[in-house]
Amino acid sequence: MGACCEAAGAANDSCIQALLQSYVHGLFCAIMDRFASFGSARLFLATVPDAATAERIYRLASVLKRAHCFNGKLIAPERLHVSLFSLGGLPDRQLCAACEAATELRTQPFEVSFDRTASFRGQPGNRPFVLIGEKGLRWLQSFRQMLGVAMARRGLRRLANTNFTPHVTLLYDARGVDEYPIEPVGWTVTEFVLVHSQRGHQHLARWCLRG
Repeated sequence: MGACCEAAGAANDSCIQALLQSYVHGLFCAIMDRFASFGSARLFLATVPDAATAERIYRLASVLKRAHCFNGKLIAPERLHVSLFSLGGLPDRQLCAACEAATELRTQPFEVSFDRTASFRGQPGNRPFVLIGEKGLRWLQSFRQMLGVAMARRGLRRLANTNFTPHVTLLYDARGVDEYPIEPVGWTVTEFVLVHSQRGHQHLARWCLRG
């Protein structure tokens, strides 16, 4: 970093771009080295609650499961998340572009808050029971939009234009229930992660939020 920036007398755009490309290339190679041995699985960008909040959400889900007489298995605390973009099935070039977009994003940490539960339609006999919200998720929606703009600049316009309904899935069940208010539960989003999902979640990369 020093040689590049000293030659220019400052951290100019070309220097920063070169450093960014070098960093992302190394990150992408490391991800591929780990990912190649896992076989086919889901790969997505997500925000995740801190450990204490995840445990709180899990306890709430357990209470709601009994209240609604659900039979579905609860999502484990370490797997609770808000999915931002699905990256599964992308060719290497586009996956690398998504990592570049994630790396270039600059924004401050922000709060999220969920104040309702509901069942999504899902597949027959397998309906997601989720946390949702509105006002408490506006910063999250803005963040996801900024990430989408960064992806569009990298040629991932179709991915960036996908619909987004922020939610945390608590369990899947054959039955569904109507929307219902709850005591708000939330956390401070300080990072987002690249998740590999197959018999559990592995965080292949993480990006800290900073202005």
